[in-house]
Amino acid sequence: MKKINKNIIAALAIGAVFAAGGCTKRSDLFPEAPSKYTPGNTLTTPGAFRALLLNLNLSVRFEFFGDSAPMLTESIFTDAAVEGTTDKTTPAQDLNIRITPTANLNSNDYNKIGNYWEVWWQGVHDANVIISRINDIQWPSDDDKNKVLSAAYFHRAYRYYRLVHEFGDVPLLLKEETIVNTSYVSTQRMVILKKMKEDLDFAVTKLTDDGNKGEPSKGAAAHLLTKINLALGLFDDAITSANIAINGPYALMTNRFGIVAGDATKNVVWDLHRPENKSIAANTEALYVVIDRENLDGATSFGSQLMRNCVPMWHNGTILTPGALKPGISDKVTEEFPLTLWYGRGIGRLRGTPYATKYIWTDNTDLRHAKGMWVDMTDLVYNQPGLKTSDPAWYGKHLEQYTADNVNQRFLNGAKDTIRAWFGWPHYKVFIGSGTTASDKWWSPPRGTNTDWYVFRLAETYLLRAEAYWWKGQNALAMADINKVRARANAAPLTDASKVNIGTILDERQRELFWEEPRKDELTRMAFIFAQTGKAAYNGKTYNVANFSTDNFFYDRIMEKNDFYKNPNVITNSGNHFTISPYHVLWPIPQNDIDLNINGHINQNKGYSGSESNVPPLDKVVE
Repeated sequence: MKKINKNIIAALAIGAVFAAGGCTKRSDLFPEAPSKYTPGNTLTTPGAFRALLLNLNLSVRFEFFGDSAPMLTESIFTDAAVEGTTDKTTPAQDLNIRITPTANLNSNDYNKIGNYWEVWWQGVHDANVIISRINDIQWPSDDDKNKVLSAAYFHRAYRYYRLVHEFGDVPLLLKEETIVNTSYVSTQRMVILKKMKEDLDFAVTKLTDDGNKGEPSKGAAAHLLTKINLALGLFDDAITSANIAINGPYALMTNRFGIVAGDATKNVVWDLHRPENKSIAANTEALYVVIDRENLDGATSFGSQLMRNCVPMWHNGTILTPGALKPGISDKVTEEFPLTLWYGRGIGRLRGTPYATKYIWTDNTDLRHAKGMWVDMTDLVYNQPGLKTSDPAWYGKHLEQYTADNVNQRFLNGAKDTIRAWFGWPHYKVFIGSGTTASDKWWSPPRGTNTDWYVFRLAETYLLRAEAYWWKGQNALAMADINKVRARANAAPLTDASKVNIGTILDERQRELFWEEPRKDELTRMAFIFAQTGKAAYNGKTYNVANFSTDNFFYDRIMEKNDFYKNPNVITNSGNHFTISPYHVLWPIPQNDIDLNINGHINQNKGYSGSESNVPPLDKVVE
């Protein structure tokens, strides 16, 4: 496994060092590797350039996998989730206290903000190595060279799209760094996005759609370009770029396909999210997929752990029978009713909000919330063998829904444990297994083993185009695109275009893109657009850039929909309150990297300590 640097100063200063398999290895500070492995000596053939591209593809997948995966951090800064761990004070729940520039920003028990900062900058560096050295060798043809260059542009643009919507104004680096640099200067977010658009406008003319699913495609570049066009307020351009993917060789999967296509108890949405189906040729919906297999070089250690992160912690004796108040559930895989084999063994790190798990699910025909696809706690059964003698009436029976009258009896720690132990989840998304039984090479009880994962999927492209139409006031066209996604899920079509708004789109994104979209980034992007355009949101408010850190759509949306953050009486077992503020629309830049940058100036985001010394960011590209 490659080693990730602990700060931008180190990450950006280091020349890439290539092992035989094309992976990158880095030291903590300035390069200590033998000179024979420097880029000038290793990037001597087209194959060497493609090997570095492979490494860039592999490094995209980090946020989806592992215990307390970084996607958890993205999710808890939204309307859809909070950190559900209740037995520690350290998780990112009281965000006003926990999220500071000097806090622990890279730990399973805290958050992964720092992890994002490190990995995105390493990706910028590696992409710049390719871009800076693309003319150093003889290529078979200009077409071959331009495809590699375009893929590098894609990767750099992807990292920068994420950086500016997580951290705002950041340094813009467009060439390989070969010496230690302590003179970084923040550049305006819009300047960065304009440069990334320029690169992607080129890339979509050179990339093709006939490559591997694990590599950037023309459709993937067009999808990313659509997000950037939206962020720039170029809504016509966003429609044009979305059309490149929508009118290309891609299509929403509407018919059964893949490994369990013959199982009549399942449906096409189940097929779409089987690990074995995500990267196969028959899947015409996948624009860009990260590949993660047990036998793949560099595969994610210890699997996806999706079922550990996203499934409630129902197994630890918290849930009692209604009768004799006996612990009702066992996590042993050998039980008569082996719940951990059916659903995986969760610890409730990602706690979906009532908005995400209940309020948006009003359509009984929607396959994404059908029985067997979505799991509610009342679908589980009391399986503890000891109940056969201690409380036999409840053995094998479905869990009883808690109410205000019985909650204190049925949970050892009262209502607090409903944070972690009682909520519904999209089983079809997070279940990793063969048939109806979870499989896991790494863990027993199973947590979720290796699996490919969607980064960009055509369903999101339709929702991005719908958003562009909505910004333009073309609600009927926006509604038609939303209905494309709803129709595949057998959900009732929307019929009143006058009621379509950004909330409608966000609701559909939540139904469709759980653990795929970086929802915090998308909320931040939308908040910026409201501030840039002055268009009124569905709450009747208008916003502006001048006071973005204190009054924005991001915060208003979260406080409207997230019952945990808006209710000051919700407290975890460890005593944490759930809090969030408007300035969390952007994350803090780690203070260590600001301090190391002794000859330049990296601005801190407003709301965090250190922002009082900010200087105007660069307003143009400086090569």
